Amino acid sequence: MFIKEKTVKKKKYYYLAESFRLPSGKVKSIEKIVEKKVPIEELEKKHSAFFVERKKVAFTEFALDNYKTTSIFSKQEFEKVEGIKVDYLRTIKNFSKSQLKDVLDRFIANFTYESNAIEGNSLTLKDVAIVMFEKRAIKGKDLREIYETRNSRPLMDLLLKKKFDVSEKDIIKMHKMLMNDMDERTGYKQIPNYIMGSPVELTPPEKVEEEMNALIEWYDKSVEKMHPIQVSALFHGKFIKIHPFEDGNGRVGRFVSNAILINNDYPPFIIRKSQRDAYIKCMQDFFNGYTENLERLFLNKYKDTRQYSCN
Repeated sequence: MFIKEKTVKKKKYYYLAESFRLPSGKVKSIEKIVEKKVPIEELEKKHSAFFVERKKVAFTEFALDNYKTTSIFSKQEFEKVEGIKVDYLRTIKNFSKSQLKDVLDRFIANFTYESNAIEGNSLTLKDVAIVMFEKRAIKGKDLREIYETRNSRPLMDLLLKKKFDVSEKDIIKMHKMLMNDMDERTGYKQIPNYIMGSPVELTPPEKVEEEMNALIEWYDKSVEKMHPIQVSALFHGKFIKIHPFEDGNGRVGRFVSNAILINNDYPPFIIRKSQRDAYIKCMQDFFNGYTENLERLFLNKYKDTRQYSCN
């Protein structure tokens, strides 16, 4: 924020002002007249709520003008998720370096624990923290579980710094990083695979590159007209239906879904192991042509996870 001075009919007026950039790149300014020129720290504290609410309105209006509303992604939901976005951006901006590191470390540990647990990893949250932050193995645990936990941290570090684009090249890079020391079969699958317990027919190996190219093209077009949370959900369903890698598809898919959010300035989210059955059911519904349940799940998980990014 900054102070602006205007003279009208020889009388000086002082304004507290803030400029910010909308997703389109357009810069928008908010101003509030103040009675007298006082230290800006006092003005920011006194009027912060006004500026936060005005920014929430501006981002909601942008979403309504640019993204298609649906029965799930309604005007009311836009107001909620854009409000979370504004709070998130404001909070991380005001954090000290040590505070930001603590919050991000907590998120990375929780995300890794929950995402790996969905796939059957037996490490506890405490185990995950020991592997990630103390760089120690857990006695009696499978090395594969240790490696996939260890590998998730540098991957998520880069993700949070917006170092991954939603592109074939970067998705393959994510998979390679995740599978480091675990599997030499990186790159697209060479043999057919399946989802245990699901009758869905996945993309055969010879068509993976073609369908991944089509998926990236779909993303590039859709992110301009759909809300990024909706795009994140639909991309995830399409990606899992392709199942482009021989292993690690679910974990990579959840990383990519968060990359979509982070690259569009939304906080990342977590699907918990306690919601595994609901998640699998939503995926099966998606495979059967019903996308709404997966969209609703992603929307709700986005709203639930804000405790790790806004507190």
